[in-house]
Amino acid sequence: MKAKKGDWVQIEKLLLKPEERTAPLPDDTKKVPLKMRVKGFLQNEEANIGDEVEILTLIGRRVTGTLVAINPKYEHDFGEPVPELLTIGIELRKILEGDSDA
Repeated sequence: MKAKKGDWVQIEKLLLKPEERTAPLPDDTKKVPLKMRVKGFLQNEEANIGDEVEILTLIGRRVTGTLVAINPKYEHDFGEPVPELLTIGIELRKILEGDSDA
């Protein structure tokens, strides 16, 4: 799929390589590069996924990077549920209400 000038797109840009990251980070974090993803309007005449492009963000910033998505969705995820945390609200309510079984 080809994007054309003015299309809503998402780019990715490498900010720091693993060896450039600061020392007081957890080991698993130090092993991966720091990348930035930004959405905005394509400024190039046309582009394909993987091309180096320039975008204009909603607040007017011009950013260059690798095109990774055309018309990207908004996605947000808190990850997998933690079973131990699922019942905290119920247990707390019982304690606050003075339930002796809590």
